[in-house]
Amino acid sequence: MAEGARAPTACVSRQGRAPAKDLEKTVDRAQKKAIVAELDKVFADSGAVVVCRYAGLSVAEMTAFRNQMRAAGAKVKVAKNKLAKIALEGKPCEGMSKYLTGQTVLAYAEDPVTPAKIVEAFNKTNDKLVIVGGAMGETILDEAGVRALAKMPSREEVLASIVGALVGPASNLINAITAPATNIAGILKARAEEEA
Repeated sequence: MAEGARAPTACVSRQGRAPAKDLEKTVDRAQKKAIVAELDKVFADSGAVVVCRYAGLSVAEMTAFRNQMRAAGAKVKVAKNKLAKIALEGKPCEGMSKYLTGQTVLAYAEDPVTPAKIVEAFNKTNDKLVIVGGAMGETILDEAGVRALAKMPSREEVLASIVGALVGPASNLINAITAPATNIAGILKARAEEEA
């Protein structure tokens, strides 16, 4: 190699790094875009979204919370607040972006009552999960609103009460129809015992 000439590996190495950084930025942008699209779907399709702060929750506690939500048919999403705010832009529930500060977790489900019920129940046993607010459709909820929502009957409870109301009169009708026959049988039995 001639004096003063550079080794070609140093030049290749530098050139190799620059495209890698560009690739990382492209991948990072693509990941962020995918997260925003996923959050966009969460905000559009959920009956309610509850925002909580989870600072201080251990991994085991967060896993227990996720399991309770999953068992009830609800989901949990931890996302960067900035990306969640981007996903909220232009949505009817955009006002809930004011709650997206600090370490936040989103609890959501198709049934609007379920996430609020599970979050409130978990909060009673673990005060590290703090209810901040949320949204139900266009209605922005503060902490008190989420707690009030948690007291409402869930979709399953409403359906069970409707079924009970429909089945109740039918069973009452059957009892009313069969009661005279039962009474007659009792009277006849008592009469037979008197004569014996």
